[in-house]
Formats: sequence, structure tokens, C-alpha cells
Amino acid sequence: MATQKLFEPYNLGPNTLSNRIVMAPLTRSRADDTDTPKDMHVVHYRQRASAGLIISEATQISNEGKGYAWTPGIYSDEQVAAWKRVTDAVHAEGGKIFMQLWHVGRISHPDLQHGGRLPVSASAIQPDQQAFTETGFKPIPTPRALETDELPRVIADYVKAAENAKAAGFDGVEVHSANGYLLDQFLQDSTNKRTDAYGGSIENRMRFPLEVIDAVVKVWGADRVGVRVSPGSGANDMADSDPEALFLAYAKELGQRKLAYLHVIEGLIWQDRDKEDVTSDKLRDAFGGTYMGNNQYTREIAIERAEIGQVDLACFGRPFIANPDLVERLKLDAPLNEPDKDTFYGGDEKGYIDYPFLSEEEKTRFADAA
Repeated sequence: MATQKLFEPYNLGPNTLSNRIVMAPLTRSRADDTDTPKDMHVVHYRQRASAGLIISEATQISNEGKGYAWTPGIYSDEQVAAWKRVTDAVHAEGGKIFMQLWHVGRISHPDLQHGGRLPVSASAIQPDQQAFTETGFKPIPTPRALETDELPRVIADYVKAAENAKAAGFDGVEVHSANGYLLDQFLQDSTNKRTDAYGGSIENRMRFPLEVIDAVVKVWGADRVGVRVSPGSGANDMADSDPEALFLAYAKELGQRKLAYLHVIEGLIWQDRDKEDVTSDKLRDAFGGTYMGNNQYTREIAIERAEIGQVDLACFGRPFIANPDLVERLKLDAPLNEPDKDTFYGGDEKGYIDYPFLSEEEKTRFADAA
């Protein structure tokens, strides 16, 4: 099976990936009280370096961008130094790793913000969601709408985070424009009711996300910048009146920038991957470049879609939690470890770096069976 396209190398701009299997960004809430990765982060990412590409857990560009307790940042010198240990470990194993740049916008809580400030968004519309704080889940309040003259400050935060990611030794960055976070809040008309140049038409609603992406490209170059989108996923109380028109226009704009890839959450996140408001085929064609598919991928789905050219890269999330050697297990068609859902968010090394690898005896047995 190792001759199948999924397991072949792939040229992602200047980065040559050893295979087409991508480790999805996985929020695990294990950073310290200063939003800094710990020693166990180094082990966790090193264990999974056989992925063709690792996308780091979502990493906030600023304290304002934080929406979950114990998630890491990339806005302090201490965070940069800690992430450098992670990238060094991945590179020592021959892996590649991008950092996902994250601003949650309204999906936050004053308990997570310096000075107890309100979260910010495109418009002052309260989501029907709860925030994960250090003292438990709490209802999210109505956010504060960003003023037009504040947007350059937010873009500057993205630029600084992109520069810090480069200093930390990453191979590129992914701009998080999905799942109901800040850039998605500007894109979709259920959360964007602005009357300035950043609201109203599709062109106007795309303006701020594209300004962010263009600013990050100036730091990294287009071929080291990917973007994640989630058309119609419904995550974090999101909706748009015409998702196909919006996301095809957005994909076309991103494609014109010759970005490294478009990372698409296909269908309903964590649910029905086949229920798509915008089909993956249309998005792939509109973008015109490297297409990364995500959402409940199995070995069979990934192999089939890669073979017939529906995806260039296949992104796996939860399987990587419990299977640090997922690539080898997929090659050998070996059984997968089951993840412990009780250890997904928060905690210590348990359920983070203690999942077993295949033994040499198991590798031989499954190879012979294949």
C-alpha cells in the first residue's frame, strides 16, 4: 500500500513533505499560565513528526485573541523560545511543521482577557455558546464591535505573530479563517452587520480577512502560508445567507494569491462530512492550488480521494491524538488506538504523550499480512 499516492512525497512550495498525511491543529489546553508550551509539547509533537506536515494547535496571536483556558500563544519571547524547542524536535525527526495563527474574536470571555475586557468581533452579536475558562464553562457575553480604526492594530498583531513564528523555526503558517473565529466572523453575514467598508457586500466582508492574509504573506511569502476555511460547518453559532457565493469568491481570491494550500473543513464539523453547503470540488476548482481536505477522514477515504485527485493532502485530527505513529499504522492497515475523550482538554501527560506505538513484532506481523 506504500506505493499509493497518499504515502508518496509531496512538494508544498519550498517544503517537501514525506507523505500527504497532515496532522490537524488540535487544541488540547495544556499550556502554562503564561500561555507558553511546556516540555510535554516537545515530546507530543516529536512523537508525531512522521506526518507529512504537522499543523500546530491553534495559537493565539495576542491575549485579545485567546478564547480557551491554557492554550498557547506566540506573542512573547518566552513563547517563541518554547515553540523553538518544539520545531527543533520535529525537524530532528525529519518532519515539517506550520503554526496556525488564531484570533478567536467573540468566542471568548472577560475571564480570559487582560483586565476583564469584553471579547471583540466584527459586530456586537452574542453567540449562543459557552467559553472554556480556568474555572469552568461560562456563557459568552455580547462582544464589542471592533472600530474601523482598530483594524490596523489587529493586523499588526498578526504580523508580529507571523514574525515570531518564523523566529521559532516553523516551516510556514496557517491563517485560521474557519470555525466561527474572528476572520470567519467578518466573512459571514450572521455575524457581520457592519456599515463601513468591511461590511455589507461579499467583497467588503472579505476585505479584512484578505488584508490579514496579505500582511502575513509579506512576512512569509505566499508559498509558506495556508488558510483554513469551514463553509457551512455551523461551528460556534455561524451561518451565512449565501455560503456558496461567499466561499467560492473567497477561495478564488485566495487562489489568486498563490498560497501554499487551502485547508477545508468538509461538511458539518465533527458530524456529517457529506452535508456540504459548498462542495469540495467547487472549492478546489475555485482555489486552483493545493487542496487539503479535513473532517472525519479514514484510511479508506483518504486513499480514495488522494488517488482520484480530489485532495492533494488529507488531514487527520482525532486519530493523531491516540496514534503518534498514525502514518505507519495507515500504511500497514494496522488497528488504531482509541482516544480517551476525558483527556482531550486540559490535564497533564496522561492522554497526551503516553499512547503506545506499534511494537516491532506488530509491525512485522501487519507487514506480512499486507
